[in-house]
Amino acid sequence: MGRAFILVLDSLGIGWAPDADRFGDAGADTLGHIAETCARGKGDRQGLRAGPLNLPCLSSLGIGLAAQLVTGTVPPNLGSPVLRGRFAAAREISRGKDTPSGHWEMAGAPVTFDWGYFPDTVPTFPKELTDALIQRAGLPGILGDKHASGTEIIAELGAEHMTTGKPICYTSADSVFQIAAHEETFGLDRLLALCELARQLLEGYNIGRVIARPFMGEPGNFTRTANRRDYSLEPPAETLLDRLKAAGREVIAVGKISDIFAHRGMTKSVKGPSSDALFDLVETEVAAAPDGSLTFANFVEFDSEWGHRRDVPGYAAALEHLDPRLTAFIPKLRPGDLAVVTADHGCDPTWKGTDHTRECVPVLLFGPAALPGCAGMRETFADVGQTVARHLGIDPLECGEPIELR
Repeated sequence: MGRAFILVLDSLGIGWAPDADRFGDAGADTLGHIAETCARGKGDRQGLRAGPLNLPCLSSLGIGLAAQLVTGTVPPNLGSPVLRGRFAAAREISRGKDTPSGHWEMAGAPVTFDWGYFPDTVPTFPKELTDALIQRAGLPGILGDKHASGTEIIAELGAEHMTTGKPICYTSADSVFQIAAHEETFGLDRLLALCELARQLLEGYNIGRVIARPFMGEPGNFTRTANRRDYSLEPPAETLLDRLKAAGREVIAVGKISDIFAHRGMTKSVKGPSSDALFDLVETEVAAAPDGSLTFANFVEFDSEWGHRRDVPGYAAALEHLDPRLTAFIPKLRPGDLAVVTADHGCDPTWKGTDHTRECVPVLLFGPAALPGCAGMRETFADVGQTVARHLGIDPLECGEPIELR
């Protein structure tokens, strides 16, 4: 029996979705706009990268052709004379463009309800919520209480936070409650306990995630650390992970997958501080994971470090750094193995604002179990989970159609 590997390049959308206008995202195209910017020589940064986007492995797996299914055009320099993978593009049917919605749908449990969101006002949080958080946690108060970019609000309020002991609480266009605090002056354990309390207090608000955003440094030089934690609601239905675990299979979560699924459905969880460290963990699993297992990895830095920060050269360089690692990964797959590269939403670094963008995503299937070819436009991300379920020989999921691999 073969194994399966799902590698999520967090936020690598390939063109605006049919309903993108509902989100104000008609015209967004994460991969296409990065490739176009690089082709014009505007994606260069001295000491980081220069020239057209260069992704020979991903191109050979069909990422440019998948983008063409959405936009009608292969992004600059992403065509390939040799096709080594089976490619498709997928639309999202979940109602949000957030991380849990994308991952849960990918695993067969789309979000068919509306998330709760906080209004774009100051203050943004209900008074009864902040009062309860302050009282229950014994806080002197909170800072922020508004929609904000995470890096910007830490730069703005970090010094005051350190002197007052008030945590920085903020939100975004996503269904999220975020708390930033200094790891030394406030304490990491205290921040995580505060986020767990916030998760409890948010019952009934239908907020998808509470996120701990620890940082270090001094005023004028703050840096967010790798100790981020996501406290998510549980998926609304049985997922691919649940089904595999119930069948006695190994489910290995790499990166923030365990947080996204509220620690449900996995048998092992490993984390790392960077995309490189996470890919090292994936390579460990490709060498050791047993037959019939799923290794599910999320590479969050594409989203958190480059997409949200609207950094085209950084995003391009990160993709170009990952590409040779994929090249080295492919020969390590065993006979019968299936690997999938996909994404959970878009985060176009050329788009307005700093939020996610409603986009279609690539579905690149490769390894000994998949023959090269086109699998067309898929109507839901759940086709990924359904394909893996059939490949691993478990009962079909409630949502999605399997992709023919041969």
